[in-house]
Amino acid sequence: MTWDIFIGCTVIVIARIGDVSLGTMRTVAVVSGHRRLAWLFGFFEVIIWVFAVSAVVAHIRTEPAYGIAFAVGAATGNYVGVTLHRWLPFGNQVVRIFTRKGTALFDDLRRNNFGVTEFQGVGRDGPVSMLFVQVRRARAALVVHTARKIDPTCYYTIDDIRVANAASPPALSTSTQP
Repeated sequence: MTWDIFIGCTVIVIARIGDVSLGTMRTVAVVSGHRRLAWLFGFFEVIIWVFAVSAVVAHIRTEPAYGIAFAVGAATGNYVGVTLHRWLPFGNQVVRIFTRKGTALFDDLRRNNFGVTEFQGVGRDGPVSMLFVQVRRARAALVVHTARKIDPTCYYTIDDIRVANAASPPALSTSTQP
């Protein structure tokens, strides 16, 4: 393999990682209802893809390594895209916490300005509180940390929220600063 082929394959791998990662993020943006972000991700995804495919098509007959590079980049791009999805803070999530220390956890979450709703239920071992907390994705880990601090044995689930409807709009800031 010559240096030209090695560099070409490296560029294709990097391009595919980029376009597949952008495709993953575009899908998340579409499902989350972020139309402008989905458009932006899709635009750059397709530009990168067109150049990567054209480079592979131009060289595949004489050098099959380009096809392998294309596949390696695509597979790695899936991994990178899912990893980026975990890190990017857009979107809302609901954290559901099941605990026997509901009142203490409810009060602590309220003190930390989280919107939380408490329900009473009965689990396998008796009474349990169910706390529902809707937060921006970036703050979900803080809710879990708070819950684990108060009740290390609590059970929780985290789900993405696609659509949420509030009976009243969120409170607006009363600040007079621009």
